[in-house]
Amino acid sequence: MPRFALLIEYNGAPFSGWQRQKTQPSVQQAVEEALRKIDPDCPTIGAAGRTDAGVHAKGQVAHCDLVRDWDPFRLMEAVNFHLKPLPVAILDAVRVDDDWHARYSANERRYTFRLIARRAPVVHGAGLVWQVRGPLDAGLMQEAANRLLGTHDFTTFRSTMCQAKTPIKTMDEITVEEINYPFGKEYQFHLRARSFLHNQVRSIVGSLERVGAKYWTPDDMTAALEARDRTACGPVSPPDGLYMTGVGYETKPFGF
Repeated sequence: MPRFALLIEYNGAPFSGWQRQKTQPSVQQAVEEALRKIDPDCPTIGAAGRTDAGVHAKGQVAHCDLVRDWDPFRLMEAVNFHLKPLPVAILDAVRVDDDWHARYSANERRYTFRLIARRAPVVHGAGLVWQVRGPLDAGLMQEAANRLLGTHDFTTFRSTMCQAKTPIKTMDEITVEEINYPFGKEYQFHLRARSFLHNQVRSIVGSLERVGAKYWTPDDMTAALEARDRTACGPVSPPDGLYMTGVGYETKPFGF
């Protein structure tokens, strides 16, 4: 069966997350059902990461095995046709080696979290960002973020439901970007690592917001990390502002 890599974009609001659920809609289910409209024998697909309920993606990657050796462009068009009207789109499809795996071949994941600070409600970005009303200090948030770079025990920033074998992870990048936004500011948090713990990104961003609002100091972030205690974490940010933006591979399937 020929194997294809799929680059996928979705709005996570209507879904219980990526992973198929028994009673709730998922992105995986939506893509698999669309694939089975063109190839009824398509087995379960694999993905680079299992995004949580309400989390979005601009660069999720999955692979599928099909009976027919499709032209990749026609495959993309056919799956997108059957995905309508769901907020899911196949951005690209490419033929890959039979042993290529969306999850196990990946060597990094990238996420971006969007946070808007302004008094007036966000209208056009509703459901796509986290909004706070008070101003934030991007410099302090970056200083605190730098305390988390490198290899650490991230128990504090790990969901109690996390099934990872170890809380030890290596953070390669946490960049805080401040952008002008009508009558306010947008803060984008860019995080990059080989892999993440369950709720790790949302836990980190929620704690960074406390620093930006000056309820915490960067030293408080260090203390929270060193506590290795979930109760030391700041509030977990909502899923609305979180996007899976890309997955890295040694051999780039999509050419970038």
